Amino acid sequence: RAVASFIGSDGLGPVLQQRLHEADKQAAASWLEDIWLNKAYLEWREPNFINANWAALLADSADAPVAAAPRGQTSGAQLARAARMTALLLDASDAINAQALAADTQRGAALCMNQFKWQFGTTRIARAQRDELVHQWPATARHILVMYRDCAVKVPVYGGGGRRASLAQLAAQLDLAVRRVDERLAQEPAPAPVARLTAGNRDNWAQARELLAQDAANREALATADTALFGVCLDVDLDPRDAHDAERSLAEFTHGGGGANRWFDKAVQLVVLNSGRLGVNCEHTPADALTTGSMLMAALAQEAGPVKDRAPCADLAEPAPVRWTVSPAVARHIEHARAEARALAANLRILLGRMPAYGAQWIKALGVSPDAYFQVALQAAYFRHHGRPAPTYETASLRRFLHGRTETIRSCSEESLAFSRAFDDRGVAAGAKLRSFQRAVAAHVDYSRAAAAGQGVDRHLLGLRAQIRTPDEAARAALFQDPAYARSMSFALSTSNVTPGDKFRGGFAPVVADGYGVNYALDAHDLKFSVSEWRAAPDTDAAAFRETICQTLRDIRAAAEQAMPR
Repeated sequence: RAVASFIGSDGLGPVLQQRLHEADKQAAASWLEDIWLNKAYLEWREPNFINANWAALLADSADAPVAAAPRGQTSGAQLARAARMTALLLDASDAINAQALAADTQRGAALCMNQFKWQFGTTRIARAQRDELVHQWPATARHILVMYRDCAVKVPVYGGGGRRASLAQLAAQLDLAVRRVDERLAQEPAPAPVARLTAGNRDNWAQARELLAQDAANREALATADTALFGVCLDVDLDPRDAHDAERSLAEFTHGGGGANRWFDKAVQLVVLNSGRLGVNCEHTPADALTTGSMLMAALAQEAGPVKDRAPCADLAEPAPVRWTVSPAVARHIEHARAEARALAANLRILLGRMPAYGAQWIKALGVSPDAYFQVALQAAYFRHHGRPAPTYETASLRRFLHGRTETIRSCSEESLAFSRAFDDRGVAAGAKLRSFQRAVAAHVDYSRAAAAGQGVDRHLLGLRAQIRTPDEAARAALFQDPAYARSMSFALSTSNVTPGDKFRGGFAPVVADGYGVNYALDAHDLKFSVSEWRAAPDTDAAAFRETICQTLRDIRAAAEQAMPR
């Protein structure tokens, strides 16, 4: 009834659709581009450091195994790895500036490369009501922003004539940045941790930023952070006993122990622990995780071999700690952000799961899409665990379109629900279960292809909602007022496939209070995933759900192997 009212000749739907056509005529690339940036990200007022930013644990170095280091101290392995990865990201930035990257393809079709232009020199700026995204392409900044002991340091990486620093010079710059901060903290009281503001409510940060910008030196400091090519965070406040704990490492990459030692507004931040372990924390607004992830995995592949160095550059300026003048009002904003971030980080739990010898090769031998297999299994696991279906978000890439970002794959289908109900029903024959599974997989593949081809429903509905102009129109938009629509948008499972996962294990927070975030990768002989939850939610249990996922995968495999011809 709500749908019929909305799309009828007297309904608001046709009016909104016409407005969307008009918006498309005015758009430089797509009617969706600005709507998506504003509605999905920039208008969001809650802290984005966990709610929007994503993090990943990257592969350990083969040359320098992870090793515990004393708390509060940097290590040689940490600084060496930070320098090497900095050099590789500078290579990537130079290649993007020169448009020298080979175009990504999918099934032989070229994909839009625009998102790569937003990787470097890009920052989200806190503004009242709606943030601003600033960047420069080509990225011409000549410095990076190093975070160490909650202090920001401007570290030049280009010298005279625009020549790049050598690897040895980068290592020396990082070492000098650390020494400058240590010297300052030994001689002066610890400065106010202004960077903590980036982990708080966006309006709180916007107000503090306006106050900071009243001082000329602060404006220069803000410009240093905003224009930096990327961030490098050197974390040392770590328990040595956790050096080899992958889950603790991922938590550190996600929130820095409660919003510490990060400038969360930077598009890309390398995070290097004093154990030598490497991760990233990335602001989601300018680019999608798969795009940034592909750049990072290319860098990791190069890290595994000899890094081509260059001759030292001349006239390389020394690192300079960023100095702030903080008023009592700004100090109160910092304390508010610090408390908010600590509470939010304490509420989030991310656990890692792994199913060795359960990878894409075995799944493909069944003639099944690995992604569809996992998504259908996840639906069955949720139904088994909670006794109900889960509205589910899976990311589909729209990069086959100009400036395309993402569409929603709705993995919860009539077919997946039918299989979830049948799978644990002893009254259903094994053959019937297998056929139900095949129908669910086929339905998922069909939806995935449609979504990637721009035929999903969610971005279109978002576009229509964005055309509503008055409260009266909002009340007339019966479809968006319907309880079924609200339930369908409450994604109890928010999921993302980041295959391959041999060098990259991602994680993100659930998007609803009583939901899970599931990030997964299906390599040839290995299945890795993460499960997140909000600890305060009474009806979710990430540890128990992780085990239900694993057991469901085992049970589906056993059923499939039993049905396979011998």
